[in-house]
Amino acid sequence: MSTYTADASLPKFPKRELISNKGSYGVVLGVGGSRGMAGAVAFAGRAGLLVGAGLSRLAVPSPVLETVAGFYPESTTIPLPADRNGIISLNAFDELIKNTAKITSLFIGTGLGRSAGLDRLVPKVLCYLDRCEQIKGIVVDADALNALCGQIPVFKRQKFIFTPHSAEFERLLQNTGLGNTPNENDQINRINVTKIFAKHYNVIVVLKGHETIVTNGNEVFINNKSGNPGMATGGSGDVLTGMLAGLVARGFDVFDAAKLGVYLHGTAGDIAAQKYGTESLIATHILESIPLAIKAGNF
Repeated sequence: MSTYTADASLPKFPKRELISNKGSYGVVLGVGGSRGMAGAVAFAGRAGLLVGAGLSRLAVPSPVLETVAGFYPESTTIPLPADRNGIISLNAFDELIKNTAKITSLFIGTGLGRSAGLDRLVPKVLCYLDRCEQIKGIVVDADALNALCGQIPVFKRQKFIFTPHSAEFERLLQNTGLGNTPNENDQINRINVTKIFAKHYNVIVVLKGHETIVTNGNEVFINNKSGNPGMATGGSGDVLTGMLAGLVARGFDVFDAAKLGVYLHGTAGDIAAQKYGTESLIATHILESIPLAIKAGNF
């Protein structure tokens, strides 16, 4: 097996204190899941714990709560009102906000689904969270990004991590006047457009793909040392989302969490590929390899 070492520019894990408890390492709240996509939010919740968060709570539509709870017993679940399609409904706002009072970080979007109600709920929730000082970072992924298209807030605090793939980023850019998502072979243009977007909306952007780009609008980190084509598989992005939120809960600054999470996600994928090969690689293999990625980096 090859030896994986961490890039010297990557942040290191803080020491885990001998006298501590689960509350010492942060609480992640995940918002997502829907009928037919319950596994996505469960993946992300477990990934947050595997990078060191103390607690993982998952706020999901009530019809899929038992399914989500059945995946991994370590995450607790919160039922939210759902529409007739098993998707979180607009009137879930109060219940959701009530459960953000004691959390450290949050992710939203994994398995969320699409609806007119979510197109109204997601921006409303994010604008509220922008004002919550105790929440150190919010990861916005998948259908939460789709719900923001055409109505992206300019955030007051740079604590939001957007994690689009190229198609999602293209939709986000439409009608913004900030440019178009270039071909993946044009990395210079990809970097420039991503920086402009991050700076304009005051967010961290993780533009997923070959040599994933991470930027806060000024600094840029390119992950060209880990990852492989086998990671182009359903659920891989959900694992990354949970890792990013978990690292924020663990105490990392949002930009450091984004850089380290992308690198560790790729390393976990490389370790998994050595065991299973790139053709048979699935998200579960990446998830299972997170502890080995952390150990390999000697963090």
